[in-house]
Amino acid sequence: MEKTDLLATADGQRFRFFHIESFASKRVSFELFILSECLCILGVVFLFYTFLCIFSIMIQRDIHNKVQQLSKKFPVVTITGPRQAGKTTLAKMAFPEHNYCNLEHPETRAIALEDPKSFFMQYPAPVIIDEIQRAPQLLSYIQVIVDEQKTNGLFILTGSEQLLLNASVSQSLAGRTALVTLLPFSINEVKQFYKDDLIRDQCIFNGFLPRIFDQVQEPLIAYRNYLHTYVERDVRQLINLKDLYTFEKMLKLLAGRIGQLINFNSLANDTGVSAKTISHWLSVLEASYIIFRLQPFYENFGKRVIKSSKIYFYETGLASYLLGIENERQVARDPLLGGLFENMVVIECVKSRTNIALDPNLYFYRDSHHNEVDLIHKQGDKLIPIEIKASQTYNPHFLKALVRFRSISKNSGTGYVIYAGNQSFITKDEIKIIGFEKAKEIVANPG
Repeated sequence: MEKTDLLATADGQRFRFFHIESFASKRVSFELFILSECLCILGVVFLFYTFLCIFSIMIQRDIHNKVQQLSKKFPVVTITGPRQAGKTTLAKMAFPEHNYCNLEHPETRAIALEDPKSFFMQYPAPVIIDEIQRAPQLLSYIQVIVDEQKTNGLFILTGSEQLLLNASVSQSLAGRTALVTLLPFSINEVKQFYKDDLIRDQCIFNGFLPRIFDQVQEPLIAYRNYLHTYVERDVRQLINLKDLYTFEKMLKLLAGRIGQLINFNSLANDTGVSAKTISHWLSVLEASYIIFRLQPFYENFGKRVIKSSKIYFYETGLASYLLGIENERQVARDPLLGGLFENMVVIECVKSRTNIALDPNLYFYRDSHHNEVDLIHKQGDKLIPIEIKASQTYNPHFLKALVRFRSISKNSGTGYVIYAGNQSFITKDEIKIIGFEKAKEIVANPG
């Protein structure tokens, strides 16, 4: 082979080697590029998820400081409230150094029921015990422990069933525990999730379950699941329910009678069960924090005052779902808009009281001549009358019931109108007009 041929062959081999090397280099670069892009996407997703988690964790509940204060004065703090209200999150945030256990876990519950001494060795005080009603036998052991150690803040208990839990706690831990109720988000708490001013229809439809906000859940789906997963489960645990369809029918009838006087016979006729059964079911719904009964105020008003209670739902979102409302635009067109708005304001006032560990002290007034005041806050010996109006525009007609009540009550204090607008002012009758976002200001002051 000639010299020129050898050189050509060598050049060709070098070219092929260079071509292969170049191709391999480009392939590696491409793979590295794809890998880096994937890592970037994963990083963004991780940061977004972390942001959501941090944001959720950083929402400090209005009752947070009160719970911590009570733990310094009592050996046990018992937090009750509906499911998904945020009791576990509150307990963990307020007491991050405490041990933690959840009695919904079958193995944990089995140890608690079968070998309480081993349970307390595994979860020594200070400890948070979630869903204590699942093992009420532990309360007697807790009583012994707190009496022996004589230290405050040893146990933080949570529970979701009012009747069973309160009866057990009252029997075993009388004088040893502070009782607080945690309800879903208040208007003050939910403000943190809205960029702009709160809108009446949006608040009513979305409701106030924490999960809807910190996990960005669709309200319609969330309340459907809440009804079928939690309400029905709790109800089945409390009563021997054979006909779930009839029970759900009664729930829908109750949603249609928000803010109205309870008529057991009417509900019984519409559902086909006895009035006694209706009464029992309402007690169960009240114990499960599904409904709230607003009692009438009739002291010093004689026999002319109505003495039946009114029904409200703790969650306007659940009430909206039961009424078949599927988006916030339908709220304004619903004939029960006034009742739903009144429901939201009444429960906001309830939350404002429970968040400072006080009884609601809320009533309504109605006499046999249909003179009525939507809400009365008993503040010491003073009666604060409150009218609730779903209108976004003030109307002097709103004052009529308040003026009349002040004329018949010697103990009437300053009257309020809470409406869906955003203006605050005082009328010539010295009645205060405020937006629903400020409802807390009326009742949060112990007086």
